[in-house]
Amino acid sequence: MKLEDVIRSKGNSVVTISPTATVAELVSLMADSNIGAVVVSSDGRHISGIISERDVVRGLAGAGHGLLESTVADLMTGDVVVGHLEDRIEDTAHTMTHKRVRHIPIEVDGELAAIVSIGDVVKYRIDQLTDERNHLLGYLHT
Repeated sequence: MKLEDVIRSKGNSVVTISPTATVAELVSLMADSNIGAVVVSSDGRHISGIISERDVVRGLAGAGHGLLESTVADLMTGDVVVGHLEDRIEDTAHTMTHKRVRHIPIEVDGELAAIVSIGDVVKYRIDQLTDERNHLLGYLHT
């Protein structure tokens, strides 16, 4: 199975934010969208970075409430782990675990196409195993 299967199942919508936005705007966007990470992009197509709840918490620990006036660019991770539709789900899960990232933006032809979280990968795999189990049980009962 490949990431394109996960994307087909979950959809390809991606929330992005400008690197010049404030952290306060970011926090509001994350809360309103009920998400844990946002892709940083000036144009919505090219990835400049990624920023997660974890980045915000670490920033608050260091800078306090003054962090809210900082820009997203000040806090984001610029070295983004990126995936591609043809990547195997198992390889992606391993990469996420090894590199300790929970979200991987997906690029197609150098442009942002989707995003997957570790939760998306786990859910897809559980659904797949449940389907296989049910199929085998049905086979045994016939």
